[in-house]
Amino acid sequence: MKALIFAAGLGERMRPLTDHTPKPLLHVGGQALIVWHLRRLAALGIGEVVINTSWLAARFPQTLGDGSGYGVKIAYSFEGDTPLETGGGMQHALPLLGGAPFLAINGDIWSDFDLARLPREPVGDAHLVLVDNPLHHLRGDFTLYPDGQVGDRVEGLDALTFSGIGVYRPSLLRQWQDVIGNTPGANAAPPRFPLAPLLRAAMARHAVSGEHHRGEWTDVGTPARLRQLDERLRGPEA
Repeated sequence: MKALIFAAGLGERMRPLTDHTPKPLLHVGGQALIVWHLRRLAALGIGEVVINTSWLAARFPQTLGDGSGYGVKIAYSFEGDTPLETGGGMQHALPLLGGAPFLAINGDIWSDFDLARLPREPVGDAHLVLVDNPLHHLRGDFTLYPDGQVGDRVEGLDALTFSGIGVYRPSLLRQWQDVIGNTPGANAAPPRFPLAPLLRAAMARHAVSGEHHRGEWTDVGTPARLRQLDERLRGPEA
């Protein structure tokens, strides 16, 4: 199994910290956010990692090199000056990921979720890790049903937040144009589009499973959350 780390975002809410450093390269607990991912992927036995890049793309190979220092082999999927969003970024990276299911993780999150729990072969097109809704996203994203299926948020039912961790089959993207249509960016070269509509289309055909992680998870979207996470990881002696 290979892994994809999403690292192409502009990090606009993190400025000025991201004026010269991409958000996944910001440090928490003594190392870059993305390094936490690389070390955990290596410990899982995943030896090949694709990192998609856009904003300050050159900083990634300058900092991470070929990945050998972290026990992995890194391939970089450069998207140009404009990020392709999650769907477009995944589509653009597919030639590097191959035809087998792959693990994908957002480069700007931190979690103690045990990646070994993830299925190597999802039942459907995707398997998502969901978490309790944080204060900045109380509505949640998706509903996790008792049988392990994931569906779109339904009024009156509890919803959970997508953690940014999942396993995907390339087949999820096979008919992306039918789902995305002519939305802005879809006809660009390379195309730019979100992943969520593809997931919701797969959910409608009962092709998305999931699980609820009740442990630590942080979407490092603001300087305040970055600072809080850093303090928590460093502990009281810091």
